[in-house]
Amino acid sequence: MLTRSEALQLAHVTGPDLHALCKEAAAVRDLCFGNTLTWSRKIFIPLTNMCRDTCGYCTFVKNTDADGAHYMSPSEVLDVVRKGEALGCKEALFSLGEKPELKHALAQQKLAALSYDSTLNYLHDMAALVLDNSHLLPHLNPGTLNRDELAYLKPVAASMGMMLENVSLRLLKKDQAHHACPDKVPAARLRTIEAAGQLDIPFTTGILIGIGETWEERIDSLLAINEMHLYYGHIQEVIVQNFRAKAGTAMAGCSEPDLDDMRRTLAIARLLLHPSISLQAPPNLEERYGHYISAGINDWGGVSPLTIDHINPERAWPQAESLQSACNARGYRLQERLTIYPDYLKRAGRWLHSDLGPVVAGMAASNGLAAHQSLQD
Repeated sequence: MLTRSEALQLAHVTGPDLHALCKEAAAVRDLCFGNTLTWSRKIFIPLTNMCRDTCGYCTFVKNTDADGAHYMSPSEVLDVVRKGEALGCKEALFSLGEKPELKHALAQQKLAALSYDSTLNYLHDMAALVLDNSHLLPHLNPGTLNRDELAYLKPVAASMGMMLENVSLRLLKKDQAHHACPDKVPAARLRTIEAAGQLDIPFTTGILIGIGETWEERIDSLLAINEMHLYYGHIQEVIVQNFRAKAGTAMAGCSEPDLDDMRRTLAIARLLLHPSISLQAPPNLEERYGHYISAGINDWGGVSPLTIDHINPERAWPQAESLQSACNARGYRLQERLTIYPDYLKRAGRWLHSDLGPVVAGMAASNGLAAHQSLQD
């Protein structure tokens, strides 16, 4: 693994040096993961689009009736679940704003209409609803939580996640990306990641690049994630996600990371992170996503044949056949995984609640990937 100083020396390489960096990262990926890249066939369940944070790049959040603020009803959740199951989906990714009822009376009213007083309790019961009425496995992205809250959700989640985004306190200042976002305080997000480790929760996290951070802050964010994993071993995957500017946001006029910036960041991440951590980049946020393979990724994340990316609705998911073509063209095969990775499933007694272990095992092949592959080489 790279040291911090070595990583900083590579932060601005271009041309042949960037190619060499990517080649080294790809060699590490090949050594650890072979010639297989994975993906998860999922549905996206935006349980609520209300939030108490006001990130400068977000169009997902709506906090007034006029904007379309809502909580999905149980029947709406089940409708998406049944349609996704018919298409072979195996993961139900719950995404939602953070603790909107602590700031917005409208959120309190909408929860009360559903007979709930907290988003956390409603999320728990909707995940249980999915487990009771389908073969999909919930993956929960509820944001910053304490240990007790995470423990409450573990019995209904095969995995959980929360993007660290960045450890920079500077980004909380006025006119920066995380201004007026109490849940984007780095210490709070790191506490959530640590608590997940203490509770043996298979966890996804990552960094968001291009939101005003420096390279030092970018690398320090990756190192903070890696440190947690070295102690607890619970980080299944790290996402490197590129900022995309959206009209109507405070950061609409900001420049986006280019392909070389993504390749450079991915390669450094692969060489900084422990080799057991999967490295992922969203394929819908870059038209030339096939180049990510040569930079060291081994996973594409969740891709849906049914639901849009509600966080980046303007960026359509690539078809699974396109992912497969990108892999095959570079000598790799594409295989479908479950929301919990094979290495964690091998030790299900540690990483899964006892109620979930048999359910997940019944969906897995002998290699820990999805038993039913929707695509074949």
